[in-house]
Amino acid sequence: MSQQAGYSPSFKRPAEILRMRRKRARSEGVSSGGRGAIASPCEGASISAVRPFSPGPLFGQGRSGGGVKRRNPFASIENTFSSPAKKKVFIYTDDDDLSDSVKPGGSAGVEGEKSPTRTLPFSERLLQAEKLSKDVPGKKPTSLSEDDSLFEDEDLFQEERTPILKSPQAGAVTSIAPPACVEYPADWSLKTRLLFTSLLPFSWAVQPRATEEAQGLTQHCRGQYTTIPQSIQDPRTSAELRCGFQQCLQFWQHPSLSWLSLFPRIGAERSFTGKNVPWAQDMALQQNLMSEWSVSLSSLYSLLKARLCPYFYVCSYQFTALFRASGLAGNSNITALLTPTTRGLREAIKADGIEFTLPLLEERRKSKEQGSTAHNQETDGEEEETQSEASDKEDDDDDDDGGFSWLTEMGVQDKIKKPDNISIKLHKERNSVCLDHKPESVVCVSGTHTFTLINFLINCKSLVAGAGSQAGLPPTLLSPTAFRGATLHSLKARSVNVKTQVRAGYQDVCSLEVTGPIMPHSLHALTRLLRPAQRGGFSTALYTHEPTAVLNTHTTTREQAEQAVELDGCGLHSSTIQQLQEPSTLGKSPLRQLHLNNYSYTWKS
Repeated sequence: MSQQAGYSPSFKRPAEILRMRRKRARSEGVSSGGRGAIASPCEGASISAVRPFSPGPLFGQGRSGGGVKRRNPFASIENTFSSPAKKKVFIYTDDDDLSDSVKPGGSAGVEGEKSPTRTLPFSERLLQAEKLSKDVPGKKPTSLSEDDSLFEDEDLFQEERTPILKSPQAGAVTSIAPPACVEYPADWSLKTRLLFTSLLPFSWAVQPRATEEAQGLTQHCRGQYTTIPQSIQDPRTSAELRCGFQQCLQFWQHPSLSWLSLFPRIGAERSFTGKNVPWAQDMALQQNLMSEWSVSLSSLYSLLKARLCPYFYVCSYQFTALFRASGLAGNSNITALLTPTTRGLREAIKADGIEFTLPLLEERRKSKEQGSTAHNQETDGEEEETQSEASDKEDDDDDDDGGFSWLTEMGVQDKIKKPDNISIKLHKERNSVCLDHKPESVVCVSGTHTFTLINFLINCKSLVAGAGSQAGLPPTLLSPTAFRGATLHSLKARSVNVKTQVRAGYQDVCSLEVTGPIMPHSLHALTRLLRPAQRGGFSTALYTHEPTAVLNTHTTTREQAEQAVELDGCGLHSSTIQQLQEPSTLGKSPLRQLHLNNYSYTWKS
């Protein structure tokens, strides 16, 4: 390394090397006349010899110019925000042709100079560029350079993917947006928290007056809805909006214990630890709680069957069940979804004569069958049939003796201990056991079997925890409408104004947080109110109770989707019913983000 150029033996002390280089630069500057000597005569040459925003060798000057500021080796056009090449303005005269204004170097017009010529609008520039490309085959139009992008500030809109075109003549901004989506798909999963953010304040959503709160409760109990105007000048003084917001926060629950939060129930042992649970050791109190719970569950199913209740949830410490009325999610019959399930629970349901399906497993099986049949040929089909018959015979032989016939052939059947029948049975059923506590274990019950499922839940001993912090406590029932033994609860809402950093400054952002067991109708009712109140623009972050995310599984057939069932008396708004009637399209993924921009919805799951 000592023979290489620029190597210094005193590399352990770099401060001395830098000091010597600065001293040498000052001595060279003084010998050549200093900075003042290169003032007027060499000013033009020095500026022309420097490329301020592009790396590369200097043009027109060598090492002799010690007074000229050297180029920045780390500067480039890409990492320079205020690059002159990005701010080029192409000006064309009325008399000159487009080909005359285009220079061989790919640049056109005058940069940074004032000219009496008019500036062509963007549409005419684009047409002229296309015409030039047609006249010169195999050559790209050179009227617009690579740095002068047609879509300015494209990096600001990467998330929305909505390019913005600026017209230099009128200065107006024209947005090319996808078709407006005035509705978003229904999300059947339960939410624990909603966070709305907007540039407009949410002052209308907090601190209701006593009359507004009372009117909102009355409207919820009677199933009445007031018409919200599409454009609200002052949301803070709108009585309809404030009453409607109080109406959206109401829901019905059983049982109701003021010192315990009964949602969520899965994995919520910490929230119950240390709380007063007088029924844990009192069997008579547990029986009273279960009898009242059974009456409430029967009342809910009766309302559901009469289409007076659209849906309800049963939240136990092991699973969550969703019962939907006929006509919702594209189903013509009453449907019930249970998730997550175990092999023991599925066997117990099957033992009671309840027929059910596993929708996700069936979809996977159908996709595999379609993929295999698409690639198979007729000749291969015959070979597969013979192979399948041979394999079936081998499987039958294995089932007879447990798959250990090869031990007899080797003569060591007495020396090796065979596994018992229980182990062999568990080995064969390992596929069903692997589904436990997974999204694929979701169970779908339809039709009259849902009534049998209600009886199964009432009589199931394992529905209530026998030990632990939730011992003896019945599952939580959640419903959008009133039922026997239910208690009216309200979601918690609070508004906060924060400042967020945007580029070089700060911007005021208003937020509205709603917490509690948020059901699908509550989410749609809140967005229906926020749409005119925030003037068609807000963002929402949705926090899902993860065990219920799979409730968006598609369970509709074509025959069922064609039949329509009226649900006018269920107590929900007509637009909410229309959304819930559509077949589910989210699958296992719930809504994570929901954005409303210019009265058009976009979402992420």
